[in-house]
Amino acid sequence: MALIQCQFYSEVLGLSTSMNVILPQATRSQIGMEGKQGTGPHPTLYLLHGLSDDDSTWLRRTSIERYVASMGLAVVMPQVHRSFYTNMEQGAAYWTFISEELPALARSFFPLSDKREDNFVAGLSMGGYGAFKLALQHPERFAAAASLSGVMDLHASRTDPKQNAMSPAEWLNIFGPDEIRGTDHDLLELLQRHATAGTSLPQLYQCCGTEDFLYKGNQTFRETCTSLGVPLTYEEGPGAHEWGYWDAKIQDVLAWLPLKGH
Repeated sequence: MALIQCQFYSEVLGLSTSMNVILPQATRSQIGMEGKQGTGPHPTLYLLHGLSDDDSTWLRRTSIERYVASMGLAVVMPQVHRSFYTNMEQGAAYWTFISEELPALARSFFPLSDKREDNFVAGLSMGGYGAFKLALQHPERFAAAASLSGVMDLHASRTDPKQNAMSPAEWLNIFGPDEIRGTDHDLLELLQRHATAGTSLPQLYQCCGTEDFLYKGNQTFRETCTSLGVPLTYEEGPGAHEWGYWDAKIQDVLAWLPLKGH
């Protein structure tokens, strides 16, 4: 594998930012790991970080590079700070950045496929929300999306202190004073719209530990999928909101991805 730490300028954000990118490399003589590389532009997993993290965290706290070495899969890990993958009320346009500018720039820098069947998105916590927001806002772009301990019920996370990790001021800075329920920010609302329209959605994978403070919101999302007839691969079991759980579950996500030829 090749690991590239990429610093670049974002016109949308109006600042210099960064992403870490893993690119496939065919290798035979590495001790303890063999790399695989396909032909043509690489299938790509956009792997999103959580609220307190950055673009290096998946690399530092899991063995993601080793996990994907045999898959021929590129991994793009962007930096979005504490934006909730949203065009902030008082801040930068991180939704436009993550949904439009970043994939276009990444494909201009690296040989990444733009085909729907070759593109996947996953994330943890805030990044789980971001992954499903991308998949549900742009289902035509992704073959699959995965949420690990994601913020699945944004309204509940804002109003229920037991599911909340941000101050009221930070919520206002990101989303403004208006109600979140029923808006484009609300994953449950997006599910309802697609169910009504009969949209062909990406494959969805969701997991959450039963001791996680976001477990209740994850149950709400699962129940909504069930009531609307939206296909969902769901897993739960013992686990809290911590990296031991996510390091284990990202391996399950990678095994689940509908990656051609894997």
